[in-house]
Amino acid sequence: MIRASRRAMGIEYAIRDVVLPARELEKKGIKVIRLNIGDPGKYDFQPPEHMREAYCRAIKEGHNYYGPSEGLPELREAIVEREKRKNGVEVTPEDVRVTAAVTEALQFVFGGLLDPGDNILVPSPSYPPYVGLVKFYGAEPREYMTVEEDGWQPDIDDIRRNIDEKTKAIALINPNNPTGALYEKKTVKAVLDLAGEYDLPVISDEIYDLMTYEGKHVSPGSLTKDVPVIVMNGLSKVYFATGWRLGYLYYVDPEGKLEEVREAIDKLARIRVCPNTPAQLAAIAGMTGPMDYLEEYMRKLRERRDYVYKRLQEIPGVSTQKPQGAFYVFPRIEERSKWKSDKEFVLDALNEAHVLFVHGSGFGKAGDWHFRIVFLPPVEILEEAMNNFEAFMRKRLSE
Repeated sequence: MIRASRRAMGIEYAIRDVVLPARELEKKGIKVIRLNIGDPGKYDFQPPEHMREAYCRAIKEGHNYYGPSEGLPELREAIVEREKRKNGVEVTPEDVRVTAAVTEALQFVFGGLLDPGDNILVPSPSYPPYVGLVKFYGAEPREYMTVEEDGWQPDIDDIRRNIDEKTKAIALINPNNPTGALYEKKTVKAVLDLAGEYDLPVISDEIYDLMTYEGKHVSPGSLTKDVPVIVMNGLSKVYFATGWRLGYLYYVDPEGKLEEVREAIDKLARIRVCPNTPAQLAAIAGMTGPMDYLEEYMRKLRERRDYVYKRLQEIPGVSTQKPQGAFYVFPRIEERSKWKSDKEFVLDALNEAHVLFVHGSGFGKAGDWHFRIVFLPPVEILEEAMNNFEAFMRKRLSE
């Protein structure tokens, strides 16, 4: 047998790994309600009409060529205006790089920053690529705790405890996946202050920046005075264009500390050639066009969040914090005597209740004995899922 690389074989992605057993049930004709993947396009959310029209028009008008590796100049200009308007961040087009969604932005940032033996501080729990991709580059994803009882806010003291001479950056995911936490302004400022004390950059994942229910997202890029910040964002969530795979990163670097990192990231951008040209033209329409669609979409999501949160309060054996952003809730498994792990719990719920969640341990050590639920589907689908899940829990706990 030809052996695969150890770095590739070591990659895990819990969100999609759990799909394999679900498919086996579906092959048998069993209906599975999938609440594992955060894809709005699978339900009643679509990119706004002016973006879709712009994408089709770009293809029909012949914009099917290679673009600049850093992204189309017009899009980078639109991103600058968008970030100033929405997040109060002052950057120039030269600070912006267009990517194949936030996933490629992560690959660029980690590839540009990390050597084997380095570490990056990532929140626990966090989106799985923060662990998988850091390991892929031979570095250590060092998890810092977030405090569940405090709405999953980052533990600043734990961040400090985890910093050493090999630490290259501190990462924030805000609003957070998988917890739905919205970080308070004072928390973001405290992370910036700590990063400044140790001369570290902050990496800020802001893909859900306008998807908040109570409170407002605050970008470290709008607060920093001298700490370099790398912000990542894209079209997948707020613009509901998950399958377009388009995103961006930008630098807020008042003192020019990221000059060499920027050069490294540009090398990575050039070797992959360029991002999707028609999607970039559609993104310009999204960045500069009306966003009134978001009000209606957020009304739907708030209704669905409130419904799932209410139902979880009534189901024995679990508890949960109320998410303040994104479209996830991250319940805690309180009754643990029936299962050996949270993954066994999720597989048991799949096989018995035919509802697919994601085990919390797939999001890091703070996720142990939790599970993530996506509340994107309409309430009638969520009601069926919660009815099945509640019946499953009551049955299990009575045995």
